Amino acid sequence: MITTKYFNYKQIFNLAGSHLIWLTAWCTLVAAIYYFFNWQWMIIPWVPLALIGTAEAFYVGFKNNQAYDRLWEARKIWGAIVNSSRSFAAMLYAFETEDADHTNLEERRKTIAYRHIAWLYTFREQLLAPTEWEHISLKKHFGAINIRRHRLMKAGFPDYGRTPIFLHKYLSAEEFALQADYKNFATFLISKQAKEINELKNDHTISDFNQMQLQSCLNQFYDFQGQAERIKKFPSPRQFASTAFVFNVIFIMLLPLGLVNEFAKLGDWGIWTSIPFCVIVGWIYIVMELVGDYSENPFGGLMFDIPMLSICRTIEIDVLQIMGEEDLPEPIASKNGVLV
Repeated sequence: MITTKYFNYKQIFNLAGSHLIWLTAWCTLVAAIYYFFNWQWMIIPWVPLALIGTAEAFYVGFKNNQAYDRLWEARKIWGAIVNSSRSFAAMLYAFETEDADHTNLEERRKTIAYRHIAWLYTFREQLLAPTEWEHISLKKHFGAINIRRHRLMKAGFPDYGRTPIFLHKYLSAEEFALQADYKNFATFLISKQAKEINELKNDHTISDFNQMQLQSCLNQFYDFQGQAERIKKFPSPRQFASTAFVFNVIFIMLLPLGLVNEFAKLGDWGIWTSIPFCVIVGWIYIVMELVGDYSENPFGGLMFDIPMLSICRTIEIDVLQIMGEEDLPEPIASKNGVLV
């Protein structure tokens, strides 16, 4: 997640700076051909070009709205996980019957609370697994760019890839060893929680009503997990995303063919003046396209993502404080304008 007040020039050029090279080359080539050869047949009227640009602006706007909806829904899901986690931990440490056996009650509570923290980091790790349509999975040149961005971002956050260490800390050795046996280890951890809570009820440590309330929280975690997995595993429909990209390319390729003739009315110097204006207009459309394209995958492992590591750490601190522990980890702070 970008934390600076504005999407600054470094972040913009990191996103779309490389596109200025081919865009400038194409606009310059068209202007040079028109200036030296005066090929009138290559010029197109401005009116149809303006119509194409207007239609493309609406189409890209629609795509960006859908991308924002996916991004904001993902953030609401993790916000709900924060609230439900606090409620779950508070109820876990508040509920007990008059006949409760306190012999190992604190240890059992600690096991359940620790397992919940492990679920958070497990769930985050599963959401970060790349899918074939995400930018991190692109091939050749563009894939290398995104992989490099991902590595640079991870390098600024030492805890980014330490999920195995967290799981070893918060899970028993037996549970930690079970990861390879389950396709969805996060689901297994919640089911394990349900069994533990049911045992507390069977031992008369908590009442039936208390067990129902705690189980309701676990059901919510299942709901939140399913909602996030739906966003992760179902891409923004390619027929919208891909056609917006294709139409953008067509418009940008036609743009200098329409602008150069308009600027030529100012004289020979106007032909060359058309180059920077053409680059600016084309680059604006490219940036609009890329903003929506990168925002549609909120769990892609790049700087536009939901800050899941920071949220997990916030919940971890809250749960540990409810448990009464004093050795607390530090919150995740943003670095270079990015929070993960």
